Amino acid sequence: MSSIATRTGDEGTTGLLYGQRVPKDHPQIEAVGAFDELNASIGFAKATCPDATLRTELEHIQKDLINLMGELACAEADTARYAGSKFPKLTDKDLARIDAAVVAVEAQNIKFDGWATPGANLHAAALDLARSAARRAERRLVGLPAQGRTVRPVIGRYVNRMSDFLWLLARKAEM
Repeated sequence: MSSIATRTGDEGTTGLLYGQRVPKDHPQIEAVGAFDELNASIGFAKATCPDATLRTELEHIQKDLINLMGELACAEADTARYAGSKFPKLTDKDLARIDAAVVAVEAQNIKFDGWATPGANLHAAALDLARSAARRAERRLVGLPAQGRTVRPVIGRYVNRMSDFLWLLARKAEM
C-alpha cells in the first residue's frame, strides 16, 4: 500500500480531479474543503441521531456531498470530460428527495419562537453545526462563477435546500 503522505503538496499546491495542480487556497479547493467540513459535521450529527430513518437520510446526504465534491474538484477546462464520465453526479432526483424531506418535516408543525439559540441538546447542536457549515459551503459555492468556474444550477439549489433541511431538523431535535 502506498503512503498517504505523497509529499506532492509540500510546496502549497494540490491536485484537481484530472491532475491539474492549483494552490491550496484556490477558490475551488476552498469550496471542496468547506463541503468536506460539512460532510464531517453531518457525520457528527448522524452519530448523535437517535432515529435510524434520519441517520439513513443524513448518510444519503453525505454520499451526495461526495459526488458534489468530485464535481467541484474538476477544473473548468475538464467539465465536459467530467459530465461524460461515469462519476455519480447530483441530479434533479436528488433535489426532489431533499425537497420532499423538507416538506415532510414542515408537515410536523414544528414550533419555534423566532431564530434558534443552538444547544438545547447534543443532537440539535450537532445539526446546527452542520447547518452553519452548509451555509459556509454555500457561500464558497456561489463565489465560484466569479472565479471562472461554472456550477450547475441543481448543485446550488440542492445545497440551499439541504441547509434548510438541517435547520428544520435542528428545530425538531429541540422539541
